[in-house]
Amino acid sequence: MTTATVAVERTYEQKLDLLGEVAVQVGLGLKAGQELVMTASLDTVPLARRITEHAYRAGASLVTTLYTDDEATLARYHFAPSESFDYAAGWLYDGMGAAFKSGAARLAVAGANPSLLSNEDPDKVGRANRAVSKAYRPALELITRHAINWTIVAAATPAWAAAMFPNDSPDVAIGKLWEAIFDTTRINVDDPVSVWKKHDAELHKRAARLNEKRYSALRYRGPGTDFQLGLADDHLWLGGGTTAGNGNYCIPNMPTEEVFTTPHKDRADGTVTATKPLSHQGTMIEGIQVRFEAGRIVEAHASRGEEVLQKLIDTDDGARRLGEVALVPHSSPIAHSGMLFYHTLFDENAASHIALGQSYSSCLRDGDKLTPEQLAARGANDSLIHVDWMIGSGKLDIDGVTATGTVEPLMRQGEWV
Repeated sequence: MTTATVAVERTYEQKLDLLGEVAVQVGLGLKAGQELVMTASLDTVPLARRITEHAYRAGASLVTTLYTDDEATLARYHFAPSESFDYAAGWLYDGMGAAFKSGAARLAVAGANPSLLSNEDPDKVGRANRAVSKAYRPALELITRHAINWTIVAAATPAWAAAMFPNDSPDVAIGKLWEAIFDTTRINVDDPVSVWKKHDAELHKRAARLNEKRYSALRYRGPGTDFQLGLADDHLWLGGGTTAGNGNYCIPNMPTEEVFTTPHKDRADGTVTATKPLSHQGTMIEGIQVRFEAGRIVEAHASRGEEVLQKLIDTDDGARRLGEVALVPHSSPIAHSGMLFYHTLFDENAASHIALGQSYSSCLRDGDKLTPEQLAARGANDSLIHVDWMIGSGKLDIDGVTATGTVEPLMRQGEWV
């Protein structure tokens, strides 16, 4: 074990400050003179303030933080007129898009209550999500094309901690969640920056090996899953950090354990069963099982939250098709922790997963130079949504299928062969 990976003792305040520093320097790759647009909830203010401080220390010209409030969100569902759920603050998302086009970086502090809207009217939830998806689309395209440097980092919040540790007191629960975040984001080591650089390099090596293989499809077999997924023409596997279109190097998700690419929107067939719950926009969806034909979901069920799932896949035609496939070993640090985080940022890095909706054009050769029509011709999906859900486990086997039809073992019982 190198000095950089040795665990060290720090106070909570020291760890929080270091997380803010790593988020800015490693995750975001913020450059002097660059603006930063950050989103956070009121419960994540302590980390947002540390990030703001480190952004200015790094030379940020301006940090603008947009805060959300769970109580205000619930007030809308309890008191707003029904017709209001077809509206979103388009002016706000237009402003975010304008900021990104002018070179601003994007950072999201995650920490939402995973069940905030679980008891609300699924129709209202679906309409509100669709309105936001439409309004946010121009800004989201700049993110999915990696035109800007961006990252997501998490902060522990009372509601999230209570969901993860329901048998503990609030103070104990939030303390456990913070430690889980510090561990999985590699803060509890002597030199987090060096450890992140080494981890980033390993993910790039794994992606390079897959790019050498040039598989045309992946075949999945596991409990409730028998599924073949074709990969997009001229696809590229990515992992870890990437150089954005503005020239800044960033690691979009902290933590990250995945290598991922773009599947072909018309080449998915078979049945897939989720191995972890999906927390989507404040609603828990559990027991997901879907059946694909020619790339499109033709049947979908869930043991909990099925109505929200149906609203989600009815967003547009692309919402029934896949925009991302990611491979994660079952022995990843997050899976090894044995914790279910009820948050996609973490749970997707504990298990191989797929994503409904919008593709990442950066996962295609010269994808950032292609028109929407050219992207579609290569198999890239187009949608208002991008929602990851987990299908990996220690019982999942994955094969790579070559262009000539040769089948090669890729993962066995959730681990790389």
